[in-house]
Order: sequence, then structure tokens, then C-alpha cells
Amino acid sequence: MKLVLHNYWRSSASQRVRTALNLKQLAYEYVAVNIVTDENLGDGYRAKNPQAQVPTLEVVEDDGTSVLLTQSVPILEYLDERWPDPAILPASPLLRARARALAEIVNSGIQPHQNLPTLRTLKKHGLDEMAWPVPYIANGLAAYAKLAAATAGRFSVGDAPTVADLCLIPQLAAARRFGVDYSQHEVLVRIEKNCLAMAEFANATPEAQPDAPKGK
Repeated sequence: MKLVLHNYWRSSASQRVRTALNLKQLAYEYVAVNIVTDENLGDGYRAKNPQAQVPTLEVVEDDGTSVLLTQSVPILEYLDERWPDPAILPASPLLRARARALAEIVNSGIQPHQNLPTLRTLKKHGLDEMAWPVPYIANGLAAYAKLAAATAGRFSVGDAPTVADLCLIPQLAAARRFGVDYSQHEVLVRIEKNCLAMAEFANATPEAQPDAPKGK
């Protein structure tokens, strides 16, 4: 079996999947797709991902058959169902729901406002594309911190990384990029520190990727 991850160094959705693959100790081939130069809009990539987004995970089985998986959260759930150890979704139904809710604060509540197509559209209409996401990021992280306070141990839900942390860590990097200060949320600062102390998280960060420009 072979895993091929089509992704972009600064894509937060890509970072989520890289982290999960690292946590599960799954080797994968890294294929860079430059969304800034619109490489994702070409026919070749659209054949893999009709929405022309990253990431896309290609799973090639030993018999030569393959499948293409899109959208980071379903990819994370696929990885957890196929390779359940270590789990990134808690065993408890309640805590699993909590972890998913935290992940969705980022995935559906914050990220769409900072995606490259959104920023390009804002700029096209003469708006400040770097200022637009700021309130959504700030408000989303405040909500995340409030909910995580009830479940957090070393990580967002207990003392092991979950899907929530896989979404949070890339989002905190994006917050810094857009100038959003989250230092007042002690729980977020603590979780980030604990996550990035792990090689699995650190090696998935944007600056550690082969397609990252030098000095980024």
C-alpha cells in the first residue's frame, strides 16, 4: 500500500492531514501543488479533485487499485477508521462529539474566511483581504477556548491529540499570519506548546515542508 498526499506547504487543511499521517506513523509521498500559481486549477489536478482544492490523499493498494480522497476532515476520519492506533477521535461518544465540534469551529467557522479564493475575491472588489478574516479568527478562537476549557488536559480533549488539535494548530499559525493575538487564551497557548513539542506536529508545520520558500 502506498499513500500519496497532494498538498501545499501553507495550506492549513493540508497540515491537518500531514500531522495525522505523522501521528499514525504512515509513510507517504509528498506531492506539492502550488495553489498560488493556480497549479490546482489545471486539468491534471482537477481530475483528482474536481473542486481544485488541497489536500487530496491518494491511496494505492497492493493490487494496484487506488482511490482519491478529498476534504481534510473526512480524510482524517478515514485514516482513523483504517489505522485506529493511535486514535485521533476519542472512544467516548460524548468526547468524540466534543472533539468534532472543536474541529468544526475551525474547519467551517473560521477557515472559509481566510481561504485563498476568498482573499482573492475580496481584493478584486477593492476590500482589505488581510483585515477581513481577523474578526472571524478572533471570535472563533475565543469560542474554541471557551469550549476547550471544559475538556482540555494536555490537549484540547484530554491528554492525547485529537482531530481538534489537528485543526487548531494550523489555525493558530494562520492567526499569527493575519495579526490576531490569541495570547489571552491560556488554554490555546498551552495546547499549542504541548502539540509543537511533538515531532509529529512540528514536522507537519508549513516551514518544515519541502515546497516552503526559504525564510518563511
